[in-house]
Amino acid sequence: MESRIIDAFRTSVLFVCLLTLISCATGSSIVTGTVRPAINPDDVKLYLEPPMEYETIGIVEASSDVEISSQAATDRAIKELKKQAAKIGANGVLITNTESKSGDVVGFYSGGVFYGDASETKTAKGRAIYVIRE
Repeated sequence: MESRIIDAFRTSVLFVCLLTLISCATGSSIVTGTVRPAINPDDVKLYLEPPMEYETIGIVEASSDVEISSQAATDRAIKELKKQAAKIGANGVLITNTESKSGDVVGFYSGGVFYGDASETKTAKGRAIYVIRE
């Protein structure tokens, strides 16, 4: 009985640790144009079609691991994409690609039983742009 309680506690602690490690987004940017002063990421607009007149500042990419909700991971990746664009002064991101990637199986053994699942990552890529006219 006591070993079951200890195993359950270990499982719970490990799950919380794994969830904490994977619930963030990462991103990067490559400057290809003229950098502008950084702006608030909330002011960056997303575009699926190019606006009337714009300048390309760079390429941005972001990813987030799926831990509970696929939509939440996508939302975090888009938020990170806007953050990366804002750092280089872009007021828009022209989305070029979004995808899901399956990764390795992540898990652990406890009491002779393997608890695990395949990891999944949501990614978003785009061109960081400075919109002159919509």
